[in-house]
Amino acid sequence: MKKILNKNKKGYLIWLTGVSGSGKSTIAKKIINKLEKEIGPTLLINGDDIRKIFKLNSFDYKSRKETAYKYSELSSFITRQGINVIFATVSMFHSVRKQNRKKIKKNYVEIFIKSPIKKIIDNRKKKIYFSNKKIVGKDIKAEFPKNPDIVVFNDFSKSLDEISATITKKILDKLKK
Repeated sequence: MKKILNKNKKGYLIWLTGVSGSGKSTIAKKIINKLEKEIGPTLLINGDDIRKIFKLNSFDYKSRKETAYKYSELSSFITRQGINVIFATVSMFHSVRKQNRKKIKKNYVEIFIKSPIKKIIDNRKKKIYFSNKKIVGKDIKAEFPKNPDIVVFNDFSKSLDEISATITKKILDKLKK
């Protein structure tokens, strides 16, 4: 099987966004192996893990936006070195996604995992909803993507394996163009 070549010898940035508990991190873990076979070495970054590593413990609007810009800058730095990145992050800011498109250009794929917050809370999918932290989409207004490359609705009626297979196919179809 012929690998998909990186345009301009830069890495691809696969930016998975959605509210907390929508399945971004699990989906990212499920798609990385198939994508690596097709596009080469790929680094998986999870927003929660980066927050822990760098002790980013502020959850107000301003801090969240600053953190999202840092994620964008880190992704740009890595992809300039020819390494692919899957970044699973809430980062619900139009300006951050716009910056990704400007810096990464054709090697950027934005995926919006659309999930109903009420269902996430009712199913107790994420502990953060029961903490005192400010939650995007609940306490902080979310800037949902207006023109993502891929939109997937996750209402938890389909398996994440099925959703991940759909996303992987759509990513590869987009990258082949």
